[in-house]
Amino acid sequence: RVLCLADMAGPIAQMARHRHAREPVPYVSLSQHGKCEEAAYEERRYPAGKWACVTMGEPMYEQSISLSFMKLMRYICKENSVGCHLGMTVPVLNEIHLTKEGTELEREVLTAYYLPGVFQQNPPVPMDPEIHITERAPLRVMTRVFYGMTTEETILREISLFWELLGSTEAVLRGTYIVASYENPSVPQRRNEIWFICQ
Repeated sequence: RVLCLADMAGPIAQMARHRHAREPVPYVSLSQHGKCEEAAYEERRYPAGKWACVTMGEPMYEQSISLSFMKLMRYICKENSVGCHLGMTVPVLNEIHLTKEGTELEREVLTAYYLPGVFQQNPPVPMDPEIHITERAPLRVMTRVFYGMTTEETILREISLFWELLGSTEAVLRGTYIVASYENPSVPQRRNEIWFICQ
């Protein structure tokens, strides 16, 4: 279990108050693939945009994303150069890398929050020096939904299941993946997606 720090009570309450206003990260759906009405996976294109990013390398994946999310929440809620709530966007991205053997995750995880449309041209400066504002290039991904906690074990299983679905292909990267989260890390049955990055 990942403990929620006491100083996060304020930001979490503020997030709950603003829960209805979650701006989706813009994208274009290029194709959907599935059987019997149900989409097994989707191909999407995301435009270039500005993201607030934090990199953590805790012993467990869930610790890294929880600590990164807390830092980003403080930035979103008030600890920024405009001193106000910036608004939440979804999903929050967690970029992961597999070891050479492909059997476990490397420790370092980059967590990225897409800046809302009103701040894309002029992003508020974070007070936390560990948060960096980055212009990320356009991204084309294959994406598949899964639910629940995102432990190293569940992520490796989802990557493996997705490879089984796709079959052997050179169209996507191996070794670098993205876990897209639609709820904060404390929600047990949260909606997630695994993204394979197109070459």
